[in-house]
Amino acid sequence: MRRSIFACGLLLALAGLTTGAAAVGFGTARATAGTNPATTTATTTSADTGESAHQGGTRAMAYWTRQIRESRAGARRWLAVVHGGPPGPSASRRPSARSLARLPHLARLWRRREHAAWWRANHPPELQGWTCIHRYEGSWTDSDGPYYGGLQMDLSFQAAYGSWLLRHRGTADHWSPLEQIWTAVRAWRLRGFSPWPSTAHYCGMD
Repeated sequence: MRRSIFACGLLLALAGLTTGAAAVGFGTARATAGTNPATTTATTTSADTGESAHQGGTRAMAYWTRQIRESRAGARRWLAVVHGGPPGPSASRRPSARSLARLPHLARLWRRREHAAWWRANHPPELQGWTCIHRYEGSWTDSDGPYYGGLQMDLSFQAAYGSWLLRHRGTADHWSPLEQIWTAVRAWRLRGFSPWPSTAHYCGMD
């Protein structure tokens, strides 16, 4: 009897060990078959880093492109003062991702061009002489025809040397002082100071 009880107990113990081992094996298989949390975290971090780099590149391109566009527009405005009208359209290409590294260089280049155009527009030839003639001639905003502006230009003079300004701005009293002076410079290069014989003589420019 005792042997039978002992034998039954031994069989039950063996059965319990087998069931536990099977349970442990099943759990291990599930853990192995599931997603590795460390791998998921690494993949997500890599994707986030790539997206951040793309956004940073996009912002940098937008910033430098804006700087180039503003400096280019400024250079064109000052050259329009010198030439009496806007320069012809210039071919411009939209920056690509390949040119991102060159954008800071282009921005500095256009900034220098804008400054050069500003300096040129603000230093016309014989500036002191034109300023002196203006003091004898009249106000920059003088609208009492038939002579207009600070250098007293009639309509035929304006049409000959400032035609774009005359068409788009009206008579010389609506132009800036620099625009009036550069119009006079264009005439001076062909005719000297002969359109202002008396005042140029008073200013020692004859």
